[in-house]
Amino acid sequence: MTDKKIMGIDLGGTTVKFAILTKDGEIQQKWSIQTNILDEGAHIVPDIVESINRHLHLYNMSAEDFLGIGMGTPGSVDRNKGTVVGAYNLNWKTTQPVKEQIEKGTGITFTLDNDANVAALGERWQGAGDNASDVVFITLGTGVGGGIVMENELLHGAAGCAGEIGHITVDPNGFECTCGKKGCLETVASATGIVRVARQLSEEYAGPSTLKQRLDDGEELTSKDIFELAEAEDPFALMVVDHICFYLGLACGNIGNLLNPSALILGGGVSAAGELLRSKVSNYFKQFTFPQVTESTQIKLAQLGNDAGIIGAASLALKLER
Repeated sequence: MTDKKIMGIDLGGTTVKFAILTKDGEIQQKWSIQTNILDEGAHIVPDIVESINRHLHLYNMSAEDFLGIGMGTPGSVDRNKGTVVGAYNLNWKTTQPVKEQIEKGTGITFTLDNDANVAALGERWQGAGDNASDVVFITLGTGVGGGIVMENELLHGAAGCAGEIGHITVDPNGFECTCGKKGCLETVASATGIVRVARQLSEEYAGPSTLKQRLDDGEELTSKDIFELAEAEDPFALMVVDHICFYLGLACGNIGNLLNPSALILGGGVSAAGELLRSKVSNYFKQFTFPQVTESTQIKLAQLGNDAGIIGAASLALKLER
């Protein structure tokens, strides 16, 4: 049992990433395949099974070499039944019996969870979380998501919605969110939200600025462009970044006061802005927390990048040992 491996799968709308790891979290093999969402996603699970079996043959391994497989997936997950529903970017419109199909196809015990949750597990276990018992992970990408680990357990909530950090209200009179309410963190701190904030603020900004000029010229801009201009000390870009970090600091402050984790970890594509983002969020965080939380909870940057999902997914398989 001691030398058995674990496998992690990170299922996304464009690629499926796989990794074989030791029980200590060291990646030994890694590969990926394209996600085929045609025919209402009917090919996704068979493709996963075929890829696992092919690679096990390639590495001269068998089902007996594995403790289990863990997977992170978009959509609503029923962990007990091993099903997924509502994963629209996978074209899955009906409930998918993923666990049943993968266990039948590979002969390996299987478990799954939401993709943001498994990224949180990965970053907590092998990344910036230092394997601490209380860690919150915030992913800033196309949307804003997250995962909460408290007293060594991943929180799920009554309807599986724990960790939906993107829907914390940071501006009650703000932009409308896809969830139906106004002023969610996701509307201002996601990659598209940051550009939206810049466009809104540019209407009243009158000073010299490359960012303002590019917006006025109708250029297509990304959040990366905005942070790069802020790094170059463009005055308007700095103003936009300050607004974003205020909202993030406010949300982090609320999370910190409620849960008091040892670390709030910022991940996802937007976190590539690095120390500029982290330090400003941290300053606002201090403004919105009371002293004991200010002193004991740190704002950190994620360390694992795209590997957080596969590492966290694999860690789900360790629970199968109990």
